[in-house]
Amino acid sequence: MFKINNIRFNEQGLVPAIVQDTQTKDVLMLAYMNEESINQTLETGFATFFSRSRQAIWKKGETSGHFQSVKSISYDCDQDSILLQVEQVGVACHTGTWSCFTEGVNLDPSLKIQPVKNESLLIDLYETINERKNNPIEGSYTTYLFNKGIDKILKKIGEESSEVIIAAKNEGTEELIYEISDLVYHAIVLMVEKGVALTEIKNTLVNRKEKIKS
Repeated sequence: MFKINNIRFNEQGLVPAIVQDTQTKDVLMLAYMNEESINQTLETGFATFFSRSRQAIWKKGETSGHFQSVKSISYDCDQDSILLQVEQVGVACHTGTWSCFTEGVNLDPSLKIQPVKNESLLIDLYETINERKNNPIEGSYTTYLFNKGIDKILKKIGEESSEVIIAAKNEGTEELIYEISDLVYHAIVLMVEKGVALTEIKNTLVNRKEKIKS
């Protein structure tokens, strides 16, 4: 049974906390927790840590909206480190990537082991668009959309939806595939603008799938 009194905090009253995504099993980040942040995590169900640089408690996602819903919390056999298994909303890293662990070296190429990377193209696309929102680049079309704001993004959603309909009425699928890709891209721009995570869409689709089965 998990008991805070069993945890072996260091001299600063901190314990390292490894964060893992429950679905992909990716290791997302490493942070530190103290007794207060652990209590807040247990009470709220959202990952809360202690910032060593700011010397303050911080709730993951409180500024970015990329919260971590904690599904389980445990400590290791030595009781001096913690594992949080979470459902990640958005991305885990402040740089805009899915995981903080993106750089690595493969020591045995025959095993085809690569550094942690995204599970799908959609996640990679979401991260790229989110990065562009947080770090605008002059001349970027995505930056242009974010600068213009929600009305411009919604206008593009409407235009691309109409083009999908027109393409579907024509012969063949090449044009349709192109237009659907445009619509998906602009839909993800809208999601980032409104703070909607891919996991939220995925969970809704999973529920819809279950309804179809029933």
